[in-house]
Amino acid sequence: MAKFKKVITIKENADKDKDFAMPKQSYKLMAIGCAIIVVGFLLMIGGGNADPTIHDAEEMFSFRRITLAPIIVVAGFIFVGYSIMRKPKDKKNNE
Repeated sequence: MAKFKKVITIKENADKDKDFAMPKQSYKLMAIGCAIIVVGFLLMIGGGNADPTIHDAEEMFSFRRITLAPIIVVAGFIFVGYSIMRKPKDKKNNE
């Protein structure tokens, strides 16, 4: 006799994964990572002057714009990458 494999219907598969590529928590973590990236870019803006003949090097090349903001942006991208790549925990193992 031939062995039959269990056929998973579309409804069973939809109930299992809710038709999303990642779990709900990963999308929340990705949104937090995007917010971190936006904060980093907001820290970079400014430093201009109303008068184009005046150049304030201390304001333009401050620690916040040259060092801190790029570190925060890179940390945001790393956080987004982590949220995409992380392995979700099984509910069966936690119960």
